[in-house]
Amino acid sequence: MSILLLPFILIGQKCNDKLSGKVLDFHNKTPLVGATLVISDMNVSVFTDLNGQYVFKDICSGEYEIEVMHPDCRTLIFPVRISGDTEKDFFLEHHLEELDEVQVVGGAVLKKTNSGIEERLDNETLIRYSGGSLGDALNEISGVSSLNTGATIVKPVIHGLNGSRVLVLNDGVRMQDMEWGDEHAPNVDINSASAISVVKGAAALQYGGDAVGGVILMEQEIMPAKDTLYGKTILNGMSNGRGGSISSELSKVFENQWFAKVQGSYKRLGDQEAPDYILSNTGIRETGISLQAGKKTFNWGIDARFSYYDAEIAILRASHIGNVDDLIRSINSGTPQIIRPFTYDLQNPRQQVTHYLGKIALYKRFQGLGKWSLQYDFQDNRRLEFDVRRGELDDRASLDLQLTTHTINTDFKWDANDRLEMQLGLMGRYQDNFPNPDTGVRRLIPDYEKFDLGIFSIAEYRISQDWNLDAGFRYDFSRIDATKFYLTSRWEERGYDEDFSDIIIEDLDTQLLTNPVLDFNNFSGTTGVKYNKDNNTFFRLNYALAQRAPNPSELFSDGLHHSAARIELGDLRINSETSSKISLSYEKRNTNWGFTLEPYANFVSDFVVLEPTGVEFTIRGAFPVWSYRQTDSRLIGLDASAYVDWSDRWETDHQFSIVKGKDTENDIALINIPAANFRNRIRFVKREWNGLEVALMSNLVFRQNEFPPNIVVFSPEEQQDVLLEINTPPDAYHLLSFTSKMDFSLGDSAALTASVNVNNLFDTSFRDYLNRQRFFANGMGRNIQLQLIFNY
Repeated sequence: MSILLLPFILIGQKCNDKLSGKVLDFHNKTPLVGATLVISDMNVSVFTDLNGQYVFKDICSGEYEIEVMHPDCRTLIFPVRISGDTEKDFFLEHHLEELDEVQVVGGAVLKKTNSGIEERLDNETLIRYSGGSLGDALNEISGVSSLNTGATIVKPVIHGLNGSRVLVLNDGVRMQDMEWGDEHAPNVDINSASAISVVKGAAALQYGGDAVGGVILMEQEIMPAKDTLYGKTILNGMSNGRGGSISSELSKVFENQWFAKVQGSYKRLGDQEAPDYILSNTGIRETGISLQAGKKTFNWGIDARFSYYDAEIAILRASHIGNVDDLIRSINSGTPQIIRPFTYDLQNPRQQVTHYLGKIALYKRFQGLGKWSLQYDFQDNRRLEFDVRRGELDDRASLDLQLTTHTINTDFKWDANDRLEMQLGLMGRYQDNFPNPDTGVRRLIPDYEKFDLGIFSIAEYRISQDWNLDAGFRYDFSRIDATKFYLTSRWEERGYDEDFSDIIIEDLDTQLLTNPVLDFNNFSGTTGVKYNKDNNTFFRLNYALAQRAPNPSELFSDGLHHSAARIELGDLRINSETSSKISLSYEKRNTNWGFTLEPYANFVSDFVVLEPTGVEFTIRGAFPVWSYRQTDSRLIGLDASAYVDWSDRWETDHQFSIVKGKDTENDIALINIPAANFRNRIRFVKREWNGLEVALMSNLVFRQNEFPPNIVVFSPEEQQDVLLEINTPPDAYHLLSFTSKMDFSLGDSAALTASVNVNNLFDTSFRDYLNRQRFFANGMGRNIQLQLIFNY
């Protein structure tokens, strides 16, 4: 055996390459002084000089990762190939970390406007209302209340306004779910949102110029920029309704910043209970599913989302009236006319709603210019309303509407100047409504096509370190092209034969086929100023002009609305309403205490009102008539809140809201204006006891002493005119609630949070002025909720 020894010559490589360049602001390309650049493989670092320049010397050729850091920027890592003397400039997002420029709450950006009044729901509150609805959760915000149909159909009310005056954006998509109905709640699953913000008023023009009441933004979390897998499951059990809900989500982020998320929830409740009786036929079945995928980097991103929402909601059986005498008896009686044993069955009257939503959005940043965004979304909303009918008709919907919407949005945000920021955007929308004629009853809302076009421009200018100025303008065009049958008698009764004879397509003797084509040109604007001193004193002043085109219900309603048990009459003469709102906000934040005062005044010309006007006799009986009309109105209010941290363990929160609404043209109160309310909470925290938190909440709702006059109607039973106290508010009430929770570790990467929540602690009987079922029954009694939250 022989061994061959081969000589090896080790030749040392001489490294004399150089890497140099600048670190610049991505937006305006100004140099960033004092930035740190690190080549982690070599443990070598340098700093930028007064011109933003840097230089690495004596480097070997090859591929490296350069970590670039600056105190006011997000740290980024750039791959660089060095060969000889190499020049490379790096761009950082300098605006991200500016003081009070961006606030992240629950994984989403809070700041939506400069001078507008904004509030948000924290993640803890959203989780607590996991088994409830969006409207229930929003009641936690001062100035926000709800218009209810029982305890399961909850519509948000902002500063006394609701319906089409309040916009709901679900992950950047404006919801199109027939929001015009008093008993039409937003078709959204609250568990699909990671954060919810509320802009009170029309200051956020980028979302729509018709937000006379305000904007509700449901947002998704900002995914972490790292390879990770995490999720959450929430279980709720509820005593009132004898049911519960489950919600679960799972998110995956890959190393290359692609991500995927799946979320689903299911809720099932039977009849709910007032303190003294069963609220027969008030159960609910609700399902929500959402899928999301995309990639978001600093320079570009794409996001695709699909969601499905399905709900079947039973409506209190006693609220279904056959005629006006049933309504008189219900108002005069202290208990519902129909009380049955508890059941999980969802019987008529009931609603069944299905909502599909799909969107794809992308953005691209351009150095020294700004950010361009583009989004397309599709929505399909189906609403079935079942009345109490005889025989085989009981299974046939009395109202069957399908609303299909296509929307495309694009905007460009120019932020290349440290002091001035501008945004320009365009919106186009097409909508088709199909009312199924196979219901066997007269269609409440007709066939129509709707075309919308919008353009907006907003700007924000930093006057100084403490003062910011903003202004914006928006134009919206809307066209509704409808095909509708009118009874000849109704046509003449409304005076349409004189004003709209040119839109008649065909005269069918007792009916007229018409083709109303209505155009609306709306202009909106806003301007305001914000003062921020040392990040603890804030003053905001905003003026907003908003115009809103009438919705299809206000124009075309003509007949019996079965789930509302009333005849509703629209008016083809209704024009756009115009709101002029002035709002102020003064906020003081200290280490242990703080307060906010928010007075506002909203003057609305051609304000659209839906109110009871009389009674009408049909083959099914006598029903109250609710008619739309326009008038001039004034809403003046105040929202106030305060907090005090008495010690490390004890804290209190306080909220007060009041709004006064008046029909100034007729010198009477507006209908359905929320009563003043006063909320308080005292909380005890002891973190060392597994994060123990215990809180007692108080909600005092005053009586609404300002309301429009009641009406006189003819009673077929008594054969005389009687006073129908349909507008008289109920008495004031006071409810107490309790909540407690503790956290438990389930290993290195999992945790359990257990909580007990009790609403209406003392099982108090009450009726709320904004609950449409107050004529028939008391509100919901005590509800004990056990909640388990698994984070993994």
